[in-house]
Amino acid sequence: MGETELYRDLGQLTKDKSKWEESIPYVASLLSHELVKIQAKALWLLGEMGLAHPESVRDAIPAIAAFMGSPEPLLKERTANALGRIGRADFQAIEPYWEDLFRLAEDNEAKVRLAFVWASENIATNTPDVYAEHLPVFEKLLHDGEDKVRMEAPEMFRVLGKRRPELVLPYLGQLQSMAEADENRVVRIHCQGAIKATGHALEVRLKPYQ
Repeated sequence: MGETELYRDLGQLTKDKSKWEESIPYVASLLSHELVKIQAKALWLLGEMGLAHPESVRDAIPAIAAFMGSPEPLLKERTANALGRIGRADFQAIEPYWEDLFRLAEDNEAKVRLAFVWASENIATNTPDVYAEHLPVFEKLLHDGEDKVRMEAPEMFRVLGKRRPELVLPYLGQLQSMAEADENRVVRIHCQGAIKATGHALEVRLKPYQ
């Protein structure tokens, strides 16, 4: 099958979710394809398949995680995305590779750092407690040299603020300062969102005692 035909085949498979679970071994086999474009598409699709069928994708996780060491930024980006989606559904499935993800927070490529934040948000949605000791990593990303990363970093505080507001409390002052004065409008809005989510979660907790 040629590159164009194969890519089109994967596109069709992406749309047909009824075939996802049975197609996981086939898509996983494409991780060894010679073309980065095909590997990247396979990684992305395995992440979405893993969100829907975490048990069925477990055997492919070591091969997915191996791309964190790839010299290709696109493959590192897609690996973070995939592990984030799978980890959202089943953290234990990706737990052996979770700490390795933090290397991507300092990657030279902004898109990889951005993918790290996005993956972390996915994982924290259902497993927030594992990030209790790692908030300084995201605090640093609030001041990243790339605006797209800075725009996304507050969203991690929003996700955690909704679920574990006490984790975000030490950062509220900084978030408030950025919400008021950051030069980037989206950063300001997302910081405001993190503050609001944290405040609302705290209010809900206090209600039974009022």
